[in-house]
Amino acid sequence: MTEAVIIGVGLHPFGRFPGKPAMDMGADAVRLALADAGVTWPQIQGGYVGSFEVANPDAIVGKLGLTGVPLRGVFNGCATAGTAVALAARAIETGEHDLTIAIGLDKHPRGAFAADPSVAGIPPWYGQTGLFLTTHFFGMKINRYMHDHGISHETLARVASKNFRNAAGNEKAWRRTPLTPEEVLASPVLNHPLRQYMYCGPDEGAAALVLCRADQAHKYTSTPVRIRSTSLRSRRLGAFEVQSPSFPVGEPVESPTVDASREAYERAGIGPEDVDVAQLQDTDAGSEIIHMAENGLCKDGEQERLIAEGATEIGGRLPVNTDGGLLGNGEPIGASGLRQIHEIVLQLRGTAGTRQIPGTPRVGYTHLYGAPGVSAVTILST
Repeated sequence: MTEAVIIGVGLHPFGRFPGKPAMDMGADAVRLALADAGVTWPQIQGGYVGSFEVANPDAIVGKLGLTGVPLRGVFNGCATAGTAVALAARAIETGEHDLTIAIGLDKHPRGAFAADPSVAGIPPWYGQTGLFLTTHFFGMKINRYMHDHGISHETLARVASKNFRNAAGNEKAWRRTPLTPEEVLASPVLNHPLRQYMYCGPDEGAAALVLCRADQAHKYTSTPVRIRSTSLRSRRLGAFEVQSPSFPVGEPVESPTVDASREAYERAGIGPEDVDVAQLQDTDAGSEIIHMAENGLCKDGEQERLIAEGATEIGGRLPVNTDGGLLGNGEPIGASGLRQIHEIVLQLRGTAGTRQIPGTPRVGYTHLYGAPGVSAVTILST
């Protein structure tokens, strides 16, 4: 099977851009990715574009050029971008195309994601009782995890502080004001034990990746990044996930993150011990902590010591969310996962500037998770 590699990346800043449509942000990100790859839009043979707010994101061709390219719209909740890049890579691996693109774009209003629970296949009472709140779910999940595995409130604050500090060094991040752990802990409680500055927020932004056959990468770049594996898994019966209308009874069932992670490692022939830098879904500070273990990067409970020691800092032994993660960048759903990959590509190229991790990183890892219990993992390497 032909291997797919990334030869170009583009990122529109994340944040709030009044008067600028999501489609225009997406077109800007595509142009940046094309320029980075040294190719033109007419050379793209196929692609996938994801969005939550835009009903027909494939209409972006009107901004880029009507070449007849097959551009397919995709959506998998917070894992949308993982699906876009997986399918763009698969089109190369199967020989369908030699040059493809993955695009993500979104423009969420303030207070986004309010909806009737029925759109997610959940009974109306779930919303009527106030449970159709993701802040509520994530608060309950990390509260139990802290009880079971000895995670402190200070560790939650350290995670948030780290990500805001990393975002301060990222000119395309949204929330670039550093906050100390003490300032995080002083912010209002939203859903115990999570506080205001421990949550990400919906915002706006776009990202794009250009992929090609590995045996043709030399025509475009001297620093291709290999897509070693991709995996997407949904929840299994009994798992306690976003928008679960009940709590499982009996033996616990592992999260789709665990399933996706194991599958991705196996397909890549790479283990957690090989990962040099990671991007993990940090919808809230607690999620980053849980996802460290669910992705095999540590054991449950080890996060307390690792985070206190600075292991997940840019200069630590396992840097996590070096660009600020979702806490620093916000989450325009269609683009968020491609933003993660954009950062990993910069790290593996050694071009991340003040955020560059020490040494010569060779393996990068990205992870997405969201409603209604779906996870995507992508493993990259030099």
